[in-house]
Amino acid sequence: MLQATNVSLRFGDKKLFEDVNIKFTPGNCYGLIGANGAGKSTFLKVLSGEIDAQSGHVSLGKDERLAVLKQDHFAYEDFHVLETVILGHERLHQVMKEKDEVYAKAEFTEEDGMRAAELEGEFAELNGWEAESDAAILLKGLGIEETLHDKKMAELSGSEKVKVLLAQALFGSPDILLLDEPTNHLDIQAIQWLEEFLINFDNTVIVVSHDRHFLNKVCTHIADVDYGKIELYVGNYDFWYESSQLALQMAQDQNKKKEEKMKELQNFIARFSANASKSRQATSRKKMLDNITLDDIKPSSRRYPYVAFKAGREIGNDLLRVDGISKTIDGVKVLDKVSFTLNRADKVAFVGRDEQAKTVLFDILMGEMKPDEGEFSWGVTTSQSYFPKDNSEFFENNELTLVEWLRQYAPLEDQTETFLRGFLGRMLFSGEEALKKAKVLSGGEKVRCMLSKMMLSSANVLVMDEPTNHLDLESITSVNNGLINFKGSLLFTSHDHQFINSVANRLIEITPNGLIDKEMSYDEYVSDKALQADIASRYA
Repeated sequence: MLQATNVSLRFGDKKLFEDVNIKFTPGNCYGLIGANGAGKSTFLKVLSGEIDAQSGHVSLGKDERLAVLKQDHFAYEDFHVLETVILGHERLHQVMKEKDEVYAKAEFTEEDGMRAAELEGEFAELNGWEAESDAAILLKGLGIEETLHDKKMAELSGSEKVKVLLAQALFGSPDILLLDEPTNHLDIQAIQWLEEFLINFDNTVIVVSHDRHFLNKVCTHIADVDYGKIELYVGNYDFWYESSQLALQMAQDQNKKKEEKMKELQNFIARFSANASKSRQATSRKKMLDNITLDDIKPSSRRYPYVAFKAGREIGNDLLRVDGISKTIDGVKVLDKVSFTLNRADKVAFVGRDEQAKTVLFDILMGEMKPDEGEFSWGVTTSQSYFPKDNSEFFENNELTLVEWLRQYAPLEDQTETFLRGFLGRMLFSGEEALKKAKVLSGGEKVRCMLSKMMLSSANVLVMDEPTNHLDLESITSVNNGLINFKGSLLFTSHDHQFINSVANRLIEITPNGLIDKEMSYDEYVSDKALQADIASRYA
């Protein structure tokens, strides 16, 4: 059990937490959520002891072990992969190292023999005999093949290092597991494996993630960082979101009778209880949900940006034709005779492992790059707006205020100060924030500006390369809903499972051996074993 008692923390004049009291118990997975800057990652550091709270304390159960997903991907460059995983259990690694040192002595004394016996006993208690095989199983589950296990970390790619560090955190069944954005840089298969691992994990998990599908799949509780406090709620992210919206609606409608509110709440809980989870935790979660009262749910202080894309005109019968496009970059053939045709109602997610292929294709389609061979044509009734993965050219060394920056992209009739300030306000740049210089914006603020630019374009085709990068959960939800409601067509990439599943009606994957093109949901796509086996064979 992990408990925070009266924990308070300030950075300068900014209060992150004040008198936080929270208990995390075994068998539960807690999703730690909050707006950007609310202090989620900082609170994990307080729990792990990396940062000291200014008041209060954090306590761990007797003899319990806490493991943390390390963020420094270069911290173990000189270690072998298998040893890096075992380093996740610090005491076991110390025992193994000392044991080897004792046995390596040229002159083995009686005292050495006694010490070796002690170490062997502790080694067995810590499941040392299974350590290497357990580490190998974790690595294989995350997609690190056996051929890499004896290599040094310095020889691995960035995404492979992320997986090894995740295996390190999971190793040895820690009593408390702290995970900060564990799905970052993971492929579909690794995320699915991690979901199953955490669903069946018997101990305590506390996780920060912007992946709503992941939070919905693994979480039994949501810990919400809001108003400088941390409140615990039973259920997954969707339950928290829907209940907070219901509470807000109830708070705004004071005339509604309490009996009617109670009935609405009961219907709401019944719906979520029935679909709580397919995991073994479902029964206990349903019981907890059934015990919720009206006073247990509170409106959130979260602000959601206004995201609504309106097409200036309808698209005719022709949207896009791509015929035999090829492109080689730095000697590597990124696109090889790519051909497809899109229809007016298509909202297409480009998925798969090759990030560069998707970005290069989008750059070509938007005129940012020329193909080596092949051609493409947009329908005459289409107008396109582009959200590039790298937006730095729009903001670097840009001395314009946000009002001036947005005015460049607004139609003539919408260039007034009043309109632009109002528009920026709905995108969460209120008051003096609208006068910030474009060059000083954070990653999330730049994304909201790019979305504003696209909304003002009235384009009927949106091309978006990772539009949810750098956004908090609230902004992701708004963009997600805005694209669901968009009446035009869409080409996009994303690593957000729920985002893809709820927006796309078609999926295209560019593999080294041909195109996969399917009209199906993303859930169906990733769960189709025959299809996934076919896709894997094309990368082999």
